[in-house]
Amino acid sequence: MTKTTPSCGTLLAGMRQANPLVQCITNDVAMNIAANVLLSAGASPAMVSAEEEAGEFARIAGAVTINIGTLWAGGVAGMLAAARAAKDVDKPWVLDPVAHYATGFRRRVVGELMALEPTILRGNASEIMALAGEASRGQGVDSGDSAMAARNAALTLARRHGCVVAVTGDVDFVTDGTRSATIEGGSPLMPKVTALGCALTCLVGAFAASTPDQPFEATIAALALFAVCGEDAGGQARGPGSFQPLFLDALSALGSERFDAEARITML
Repeated sequence: MTKTTPSCGTLLAGMRQANPLVQCITNDVAMNIAANVLLSAGASPAMVSAEEEAGEFARIAGAVTINIGTLWAGGVAGMLAAARAAKDVDKPWVLDPVAHYATGFRRRVVGELMALEPTILRGNASEIMALAGEASRGQGVDSGDSAMAARNAALTLARRHGCVVAVTGDVDFVTDGTRSATIEGGSPLMPKVTALGCALTCLVGAFAASTPDQPFEATIAALALFAVCGEDAGGQARGPGSFQPLFLDALSALGSERFDAEARITML
């Protein structure tokens, strides 16, 4: 087992050079910010979710990301079609199980999606804990638990499903069931800008698309990029309104060398 910290700068440069096409099936609130985050970081977003084309498009995308934030029956069919297609052609796909514990409908849909073996699972601590069968303090889309409280749940899910699990919060935790890491950084303003977490799921997909054989390292790089750029933007912002454009600028401006120097990753 290696505890070598991945070179985030190298992964960022590779992602930008590849400019991967990422199919983003996300919630209504998140579409604009998710697309702008990917464009600013160096990827190419495609908000393709209709049942009639989602599966076909997944076969040409570099990665698929699925967020269940605003569920409706027609949208679920598109999610399942895209996940099946990604699995069929061995493309990475990322699942964001937003508030999956809140209703029976959400629990059923997440169960169907998990059966299609996501490459990467990204959620807040309460979502990850509940998905592993543990008690959590989640309320709607908001987590009532710390990321490190979900550490055992993340390990359980990673080993059970053979996927990478990312738990995001004040300190992020990532594991593939064997290797684990924490990522520090970010800004207290980030939870006050709607759908930034949803956009992060799409960014994880961008890194996974450019390094499909390294989903653990790709996930760490995406979370570290958010952490470094969030800290940059938070130091200049007067509040949530000014934070968002500053954050997009930071994503675009960050160079590989400074990324490696400022990323605060601890291999466990």
